[in-house]
Amino acid sequence: MVHPNTSEMIWAITVVLTLFAGWFDGWTHRIPNWLTVSGLLAGIALNSTVAGLRGTLMALEGAGLGFLILVPLVYMRALGAGDLKLVTAVGAFLGPTLLWLVLLGSILVAGVIAIILVVRARRVRETLRNLGFLIVSLLTLGFRSYPEISLDNPRLLKLPFGVAVAIGTISCFAAAKWIG
Repeated sequence: MVHPNTSEMIWAITVVLTLFAGWFDGWTHRIPNWLTVSGLLAGIALNSTVAGLRGTLMALEGAGLGFLILVPLVYMRALGAGDLKLVTAVGAFLGPTLLWLVLLGSILVAGVIAIILVVRARRVRETLRNLGFLIVSLLTLGFRSYPEISLDNPRLLKLPFGVAVAIGTISCFAAAKWIG
């Protein structure tokens, strides 16, 4: 059994990791490899130290889940590789169960940020048209890159998903602390 203080320490490190990543993503639209890769390795090492083989497996399962969920979105160029590596690192710290909660929170936060960005830029109609195109294309053509609505299109608004992951992580930590 993992001591409650150890669990809080792991949450705290994850919050710090995501805050740095969110800051970088918010300012530069990039999340550096030195942060995400060291986060992944630290998450695996910390869980291995705390819980032995069980901790190692939990960290690898969390990292693998984060990778598998986001890699199709990176392939489609809907998310950047830094976002993928950040979520993989968060999974290594928190394991698969808590990663699901953080991802759900992050997606909700990203939705709110997206609505704010679209309304502020007065691009609601264009965004709804692009969303419709994406849905129809996914249903008919499947998962692939759509250059018109990808990260590669400089005309489109860019959402810093690292910011959403930071807010989602902090929210889940606060909820876990409040409930627990």
